[in-house]
Amino acid sequence: MKRIDMKQYVILQATPEMIPQIASIEIETFSDPWSEHSLSTCLPDDQHDFFVAMDEDRQVLGYISFMSVLDEGYINNVAVREDVRHVGIGSALVNESIRRGRERKLSFLTLEVRASNDPAIALYEKHGFVEVGRRRGYYEKPKEDAILMTLFFEETEAIDEDTSI
Repeated sequence: MKRIDMKQYVILQATPEMIPQIASIEIETFSDPWSEHSLSTCLPDDQHDFFVAMDEDRQVLGYISFMSVLDEGYINNVAVREDVRHVGIGSALVNESIRRGRERKLSFLTLEVRASNDPAIALYEKHGFVEVGRRRGYYEKPKEDAILMTLFFEETEAIDEDTSI
């Protein structure tokens, strides 16, 4: 377990019982939040990965979900509860998604982020994501551009993992 404010947390697969807490963080974080139903469609299956950071009191501190299609990964949502931001939870969740993307042998993970969200952009850059484009006026409430960021997995990573002696 990792520590935060004298408590510990673990990264787990999301389950249906966690959706109300996840939705609460979604509402707190985003101006156009996903509904509980939309979030529940991202629960883990053959195409979806959905991880939460949960503390010892079974409280969801943050979450990340992504979808994979063939060898492509698309991060849907990443959010951390406001009272526990800037202590590494977001980074741990991104790391878990990268680990899972490599495990699934994806070519890349990609996402959109508000152009004004400097902390998120810095987090993604820290993990190797690079800006690959911009979607003008993508976000509403307020209207704003989205920056497209992608982490490309090296072809040699997949080759190295497959060649064991």
